[in-house]
Amino acid sequence: MRLLTGLIAHGVRDIVLSPGSRSQALALAAVALARSESVRVHVRIDERVAGFTALGLGRGSGAPAAVVCTSGTAAAGYLPAAMEAFHAGVPLILLTADRPPELRGVGANQATIQPGMYRPWARSSIDAPVPGEADPALFETLAAEAVAVALGAPGEGLDGVAGPVHLNLPLREPLSGPMPDPLRAAPGSAPRPAPGAALRVRRGPRTLVVAGADAGPEAERIARAGGWPLVAEIVSGSRFGAHVVPAYRERLRDTALADRIERVIVFGHPTLSREVAALLRRTDLEVIAVRRGGERLNLSGAATDARAIEVETGAESGADAEAWLAAWTRPDAPCADGAGADGALDRAALVRAVWAATGSDDRLVFGSSRIVRVADQVLPGRDMHVHANRGLAGIDGTIATGIGIALAAATGSAGLADEDAGGVGVTRVLLGDLSLLHDVGSLLLPGDEAVPRLQVVVGNDGGGTIFDGLEVAGTAAAEDLDRAFYTPQSVALAPLAAAYGWTYARAATRDELQRALSAEVGGPQLIEVPLAR
Repeated sequence: MRLLTGLIAHGVRDIVLSPGSRSQALALAAVALARSESVRVHVRIDERVAGFTALGLGRGSGAPAAVVCTSGTAAAGYLPAAMEAFHAGVPLILLTADRPPELRGVGANQATIQPGMYRPWARSSIDAPVPGEADPALFETLAAEAVAVALGAPGEGLDGVAGPVHLNLPLREPLSGPMPDPLRAAPGSAPRPAPGAALRVRRGPRTLVVAGADAGPEAERIARAGGWPLVAEIVSGSRFGAHVVPAYRERLRDTALADRIERVIVFGHPTLSREVAALLRRTDLEVIAVRRGGERLNLSGAATDARAIEVETGAESGADAEAWLAAWTRPDAPCADGAGADGALDRAALVRAVWAATGSDDRLVFGSSRIVRVADQVLPGRDMHVHANRGLAGIDGTIATGIGIALAAATGSAGLADEDAGGVGVTRVLLGDLSLLHDVGSLLLPGDEAVPRLQVVVGNDGGGTIFDGLEVAGTAAAEDLDRAFYTPQSVALAPLAAAYGWTYARAATRDELQRALSAEVGGPQLIEVPLAR
């Protein structure tokens, strides 16, 4: 109890529970605290779903959410979310109930090796003492330290970088007892670590700013301050302003232009194009990478690792710098709209429609599928809230992440009440059919919790066509590609949505899609867009 009230006092606003016996005291305390409106509680029966829901809450709010589970394989279910949180720099607190020391390593039921199980990816890993064998105030200290380290306080040599923290909690029987009524905690603000010293860079060299996932508006600010062109992935949150490079893949393939680059400043984690990866591997360039996640970006082997960048004042841009910017930002030839004469949709038309429908109060979450690569190629610049799990670019937990982001949006940066989220915008998750099916358990939402304003838009081409663009498509036999990679599927999504209580719409034309996207969103909706193979 002191642990949870300590987390709340230091800024944790959300706790995600997965039911289990060993963690029952934590679960009951969390529910009691939610009843007094000290914290919001979300219950998910699948630990992988719970982990990514908490990840989405952290992405959306900037504050760590806590996840609570029982011992054994339940704790392993958090691993994918912990790995993504580490690589993407998202705060997350993992609370795993465990057997006490005397029941470890002796074959006790539901007991495994939990201390340090996330260690390669955790900012901090602590095997706590059994309650009753330490000063109760210690658990308040552990809570304060967990929040601070999750937000980037010094720990494990990654100061200034947010990420997951693991508290393993051994518990002896009896596992629960009467709770004080009412049980309250005073919600506090999450501590923000003092920003580290910024690396100051001069304007002189011919510079390209590259913004990958989670770069945010800082990349656009630095490009504007330096007078430099900005290559911004669609998932960066930086694709806006006059410095954005249109059709950046084509520009980077233009050797007459790309060979003149002298310096690259990177924000976030670029993952969507081979051209950017090739650029960052070049050893003839100065590369400065601003860290967002737990692993430094150093494809060339000689990149400078930074926490922040500032452009030196003075030495205003001259004619050469203006020509450099103009060469990269010249208008690109317009692309076809992606809809046939009968209004039938392809991926380009799909992403354009979703992009156009998403306003400044909305949020857009891209899944790791073929669709996000098309979006990166065809969508224009626009300042909006964009998210994606590109720390490891897996398809795990995409819907759960979107639900967490939508729940965070319902209260914003303050407040804990679960009132209707009207007026806070819509969260849209745009993904492929296999990403949907991989995370289908996330569609199960408790009936007594806040209903997120959410549209899940699935481009359904009946399988994993992202492999069309990979080497295997040119080397493997067609039947082997289908069986081992494309994994063709024909799941009926309308009854699937109905089974989980989601509203369903099918949009096969541009007009149908626009109507579906503009419909009133009072709860979770699934919009299926059939796409040609």
